Amino acid sequence: MAKKKAAKSLKGTWSSGDLKILKQQFPNTATAKVAAKLGRPVDAVKKKASRMGLKKTKKYMKSLGRA
Repeated sequence: MAKKKAAKSLKGTWSSGDLKILKQQFPNTATAKVAAKLGRPVDAVKKKASRMGLKKTKKYMKSLGRA
């Protein structure tokens, strides 16, 4: 008997847990790392963060040499 894979939420749907992680980690963490943790494409994370009004902190951007 084959095991069924646990159904991930509908495509494009963000769980409250995903949103919490995004809100906590996006400002100070590389977007690619946040995307990997959430199992989502980088572009999807960027778009959702933008729609939520999230931005990288000045401290984080300075650490990249961009502030």
